[in-house]
Amino acid sequence: MNIRAQTSMVFHLDKCIGCHTCSVACKNVWTDRAGAEYMWWNNVETKPGTGFPIGWEDQEKYKGGWERKGGRLTLRSQSKGSAFFNLFYNPNQPGLDEYYEPWTYRYQDLFDSHAGDDQPTAIPISQITGAPMEIKAGPNWDDDLSGSPVYAENDPNLSALSELERQQLFEVERVAMMYVPRICNHCANPSCVAACPSGALYKRGEDGIVLVNQDKCRGWRACVGACPYKKVYYNWKTGKSEKCILCYPRLETNQPPACFHSCVGRIRYLGVLLYDADKVASSMCVKDEHLVESQRDLFVDPHDPAVIQAAKDNGITDAFIAAAQASPVYKYVKVWKLALPLHVEYRTNPMLFYVPPLLPAMGKSDQGVVSTLSQEFFSTIEASRIPLSFLSKLFSAGNTGVVTDVMKKLLAVRLYRRSLSVPEAGADQAGEVLRAAGLTPAVADEIYRMTTMATVYDRFVMPPIQAEETTYAGRDAEACKGCNGFGSHPAPQRGA
Repeated sequence: MNIRAQTSMVFHLDKCIGCHTCSVACKNVWTDRAGAEYMWWNNVETKPGTGFPIGWEDQEKYKGGWERKGGRLTLRSQSKGSAFFNLFYNPNQPGLDEYYEPWTYRYQDLFDSHAGDDQPTAIPISQITGAPMEIKAGPNWDDDLSGSPVYAENDPNLSALSELERQQLFEVERVAMMYVPRICNHCANPSCVAACPSGALYKRGEDGIVLVNQDKCRGWRACVGACPYKKVYYNWKTGKSEKCILCYPRLETNQPPACFHSCVGRIRYLGVLLYDADKVASSMCVKDEHLVESQRDLFVDPHDPAVIQAAKDNGITDAFIAAAQASPVYKYVKVWKLALPLHVEYRTNPMLFYVPPLLPAMGKSDQGVVSTLSQEFFSTIEASRIPLSFLSKLFSAGNTGVVTDVMKKLLAVRLYRRSLSVPEAGADQAGEVLRAAGLTPAVADEIYRMTTMATVYDRFVMPPIQAEETTYAGRDAEACKGCNGFGSHPAPQRGA
């Protein structure tokens, strides 16, 4: 066994309120500077919707991630023959129109305007050119527009729905939506790292965080095209690629990342997963419908003595092993099997997992009386406002059975906890529901506590990472401005 430690995350979508506090926190800490105006290392999307950048999930257009050919994984974005030519022109790169042209306002107009009867306004101007502009897009332009014929109906995941399901989904009385916060997945099999011709992207051995070495980056942008989640960005001022660094300076001082720390809904969990690195590629070589279970099998039991010894042989510290044993991510992903990867069919082995939202059941109106379609235990799952086929397209590569199992467990926990506070609901019935979902009262209570009453120490279980143990020291991207292409680059500076 080649045991590695991976910093992993879980986002509980049932608790996300779409406040964008996480996005603003990240923006103010990392990308509030020239060249990074359009970058949103953390963004929150409304689903159904086209997302940011527009249509990022359409890999027929963007060619991101891996594909399985002849039992092996190959990059969709490039081959050995096309890699060189893609350096000069990559037809699958998203352009500024797919993101948005960043803008600010000419606030001086508010002070310099002449006295009059009208309220003065600040004209929007481009942050790139400085010229006046008409705002037509933004990082969350389709926020809350789940019924929009412009955004929601163009969601690539709707391809899994029949025409009847699409019509029902967008009926006025059934319009539903959910929020999907996104950051870099810090994948175990990152296609961005594999595509980089200069070797600038790397995965830290001690915690699995994927970073860009600013000394080596030449701005070829192969990583932007290869990342299927479009979470690598090009800084037009420094000529370097940049991406979410999972706030590793905070992790090294035992603090959660800024977006995790600021999350109002407390939807975010951070922990350690131990996995067998020798099985990473093979775990993603299975058929789409088996990808979720194949990825689960990649993670090993941190309490197993053989695993512990193999981890120590690989240099994993006792603190990391203890963190893996107490990891909330391990419980959600491996033990309870509630958290699922986003678009696992991209085969990058994403290490960010989502608990799907338990959306309300569709109701029907009969002579002014609104009721659900059925009173059976799990019938509300099939009648949920967002179809299971849509959720399975997002979280299980189209395998509706995987999502259905998750929904049954979430619903069983809800009914069980309701029976404890409302005895009239029927404890016997709740017990029957738990058995049907494969849960026990003790496990249901544990899931409930971790979901609703977890403290900051329960949600974020990470040991401090010593800075001197890291593979590379961070460098300010501004120091490498103008060092892209075939030009020379400054030598690494110790202690910079």
